[in-house]
Amino acid sequence: MNEILWFCMLVLDFAALIMLYRFLGKTGVYIWIPIATILANIQVLKIVQLFGFTATLGNVAYASLFLATDILSENHGRRAANRAVWVGFLSMLLCIAIMSLALAFKPDDSDFIQDSLRQIFSFMPRVLCASLCAYLLSQFYDVTSYHFWMRRRPGTRWLWLRNNLSTLSAQLLDTLVFTSIAFYGVFAWEVFVSIVWTTYALKALTALLDTPCIYLAKRMFQKGLVPSD
Repeated sequence: MNEILWFCMLVLDFAALIMLYRFLGKTGVYIWIPIATILANIQVLKIVQLFGFTATLGNVAYASLFLATDILSENHGRRAANRAVWVGFLSMLLCIAIMSLALAFKPDDSDFIQDSLRQIFSFMPRVLCASLCAYLLSQFYDVTSYHFWMRRRPGTRWLWLRNNLSTLSAQLLDTLVFTSIAFYGVFAWEVFVSIVWTTYALKALTALLDTPCIYLAKRMFQKGLVPSD
């Protein structure tokens, strides 16, 4: 059942990004990035079994960020992609700042949600610290790597290559940095190692599955179906 839900989440996330891009252009991508960033940092706290291994949720939402910056790199240039990285970074900072303030409010005796919110968001500073470090390093690396391969393998023929090479290597960097900061010492060593490699495996699988999406985004852009900003 988890595997079916994971695939449904993948389809929903990618479809949402593509539809936002189709109807809103770059603005749609900029809208999706904070949504996916916040969702990923909440979902990552949930540990599940996927394909027989221990893994965290949030992989699909987070992986969609790399697809988003690749679409911007391909169709709108490096400046637009770098701007998207900063949009995600600021959304994480604002999320933790606002929710930390919300938790500081003294709840009424009739309140029933404070403990649940605290369980989720009191752990977020460490997770968000990990996310901020991993996000900035991996996303800027991804943009740089994408344009490196674009210069050496230009044209639509090699779109799959630059998309996958940049994303797969960026995902590896992201996984190592994030899991080390967020989860080292939190879980038993065997669980931690399982989280590391299954997290990357799921991100890598997601990266490979997003290839048709970037071709679709490229085709929509070439046909003038994407609004110009």
